[in-house]
Amino acid sequence: MHHMEHDLDCLRADLRAWLLANRPADWRDAATHEQFVNGQRCWFAKLVEAGYAIPHWPAEWPGGGRSLVEQKVIYEELARADAPRLLLSFVSTYHAFATLHECGNADQKARYLPGILQGETWCQGFSEPGAGSDLAAVRTRAERRGNVYVVNGQKVWSTMAQYADRCLLLARTSSEGAKQAGLTYFLMDMNAPGVTVRPIHQIQGDEEFAEIFLDNVEIPVSERIGEEGGGWAVAQTTLSSERGLTLMELGYRMRGALAGIADLVKRTGRASDAGVLRDLGNLVAQVDAVCALADQFLENRMTGVERVGDASIVKNAYSRALRAYAAFGVRLGGVEAQYRTAITYGDLNSGNWMADFMNSYAWTIAGGSEEVQRNIIAERMLEMPREPKSWVLA
Repeated sequence: MHHMEHDLDCLRADLRAWLLANRPADWRDAATHEQFVNGQRCWFAKLVEAGYAIPHWPAEWPGGGRSLVEQKVIYEELARADAPRLLLSFVSTYHAFATLHECGNADQKARYLPGILQGETWCQGFSEPGAGSDLAAVRTRAERRGNVYVVNGQKVWSTMAQYADRCLLLARTSSEGAKQAGLTYFLMDMNAPGVTVRPIHQIQGDEEFAEIFLDNVEIPVSERIGEEGGGWAVAQTTLSSERGLTLMELGYRMRGALAGIADLVKRTGRASDAGVLRDLGNLVAQVDAVCALADQFLENRMTGVERVGDASIVKNAYSRALRAYAAFGVRLGGVEAQYRTAITYGDLNSGNWMADFMNSYAWTIAGGSEEVQRNIIAERMLEMPREPKSWVLA
């Protein structure tokens, strides 16, 4: 055991020293999407080179093969150093990797995994205008014609699809039988003829998501993952690939950002305002609780006692704390906080309070809405009866 702790201490010290020398100091100053994207690409390339970008990949990859305990140390230190979050490469290194690794054939792995480390980016084509939380309701159609599938339809809320080289695409190949049974999973080239991407301009001035329009797009049969009609199971692999560590990292980042809030309390002359201090105390406790829950969740995952629904508890605790954090900042910042230019490019605890406030609400939907998470907790953990369908609007 002592040997392992020594190794972890070494990893922590090495990474801390490396971050001191390599963390980009001005990453929060990105004023345009181009600057943000270039910054993300450079930072990812640096982390790949140093062996910190893909600790969750197998050992044959540079920097891979690290235990969950080691991965946790890496995320803790990235959060502590206030290094940029890896947003542009996230779908690639988690979702695309997990999907290819678990479900792809040898040829697909050889073609796509090395590209991810060279900075090829992936986006996800799951959600549709009429199928947000209910993936089984996917309507985008893929019809087989010889050795290609011809795809028509529309996807929405695809993170940074405007910068993506490839797409993890879920489409309907059959309308027979159960809704889930007619879905097939494809690897689509975003530069293929018939693919149009339109960024969605969000309330806080960001364009984190995009719509994807598919008009007679041809996808070779060799780009199908799994069997025709087997897409639902593949999609579950994609979706379960990243929960724990991300939530832990986000919790730790929010804890780090509390120092900024305490500073704001002092700067605004509220250090003796009992109401403000009470709310600050509540917020600190709430953020600490999120970090403790995320730690416990990872501990359970490491010891193999994770239960269905554990991730949902952490996710809901985090999104509630994030809303409380941002609302408190807006209140402290007064009128001025509501005027500031509102662009933060994917940074959730930026101290740009109005943008943080608006961003915090997206987190109650992203990664499965709070309502869906509560249903999972109620039905799968507490074994409460499923809600009668008559309550649900058709």
